[in-house]
Amino acid sequence: MENATLTIQLEFNGSKGEELAKMPQNSLEVQVITILLALVICGVGIAGNIMVVLVVLRTKHMMTPTNCYLVSLAFADLIVLLAAGLPNISEVVASWVYGYAGCLCITYLQYLGINVSSCSITAFTIERYIAICHSIKAQFICTVSRAKKIIACVWIFTSLYCIMWFFLVDTNETVYADGVVVRCGYRVSRNLYMPIYFLDFTLFYVIPLVVATVLYGLIARILFMSPLPTNPNDRVGTDSIHQGRSNSTVKVSCKSNKGAMTSRKQVTKMLAVVVVLFALLWMPYRTLVVVNSLMDPPYLNTWFLLFCRMCIYMNSAINPIIYNLMSQKFRAAFKKLCKCKQQHTEKVTKYNVPVYYSVMKDSSHESPEHDDTEQEDMNSYPVTGKKVNFTEKCGETGTMFSIA
Repeated sequence: MENATLTIQLEFNGSKGEELAKMPQNSLEVQVITILLALVICGVGIAGNIMVVLVVLRTKHMMTPTNCYLVSLAFADLIVLLAAGLPNISEVVASWVYGYAGCLCITYLQYLGINVSSCSITAFTIERYIAICHSIKAQFICTVSRAKKIIACVWIFTSLYCIMWFFLVDTNETVYADGVVVRCGYRVSRNLYMPIYFLDFTLFYVIPLVVATVLYGLIARILFMSPLPTNPNDRVGTDSIHQGRSNSTVKVSCKSNKGAMTSRKQVTKMLAVVVVLFALLWMPYRTLVVVNSLMDPPYLNTWFLLFCRMCIYMNSAINPIIYNLMSQKFRAAFKKLCKCKQQHTEKVTKYNVPVYYSVMKDSSHESPEHDDTEQEDMNSYPVTGKKVNFTEKCGETGTMFSIA
């Protein structure tokens, strides 16, 4: 439609003998800064997100419901960096070089990655809320198999939702005195895109942030305002599961619970930082889209557009850095992966089943922590060379087990 209008305008101008304008080009400064920033941010982001996927899929104890959502987020961020970041490097130097099919597919992948990343953030926020605030239900709801099903539904929904972009974009050619510029742009008038942009803005930005704000507020109330009791004797009086055990057993239980609570706080802080960065780094672009939907002509300052793009790329690249800084497990897994060492088989301590069951119940009495597997909870407490006495309630005599 726009191509036909362009042809009519060119014929009219040619008949009047008017000269065509020269091809617009970005300044050398804009080109250099765009290429350098895009290469650095996309390179770091692609490498980091690939590492996230590898360490979760290849390490058994990292396969938790929350980490499954982080893998989904990593895949979505990879799509954004590959479909939005790298094409921007070539487009800033020359015109669109990927053709009509590339225009459709790249636009589709851009919105697919953006929307899936938003849904993945909402999913792990809800999972954290259930795991911490409804710990009993979390034993049955927050499982790896259920997380995989939710992730599959998220990808299917967003894949179908983004199909509309195959019918909304097209390549546009503009003829100048010194050449032809090809752009991947709108198929119809810009005003017709306003409902779509506001729908995207509401579904994939406003609603996720409102949900995250409410749920993280409830999580913070549980984690930081209702801490576990620090006196072991307090738990003995109120917890029937500890009746009949020795004082040393209670100390093991309290330290395990403290470790689980500390780990939950660490994971929650890390995920909260991811949500805050998502809100801040997407705010310039989302604001620009809303403002330009109401302004005519739109605000298209070159440097501000560059800033908005770089914020989007940084949002997709910075998450692995956050994991490395705020998660000991991710940091250790990244180090192993960088050293190119094979995963060591976990050393299984030889002990009887009743001891394993008792320690498991102590470390997960308050609520199940899916980001800390049971084996890691036991390994985090130093029990080397100690013997712990457990009295069997169903037996006539006490039995001593050695945990080495």
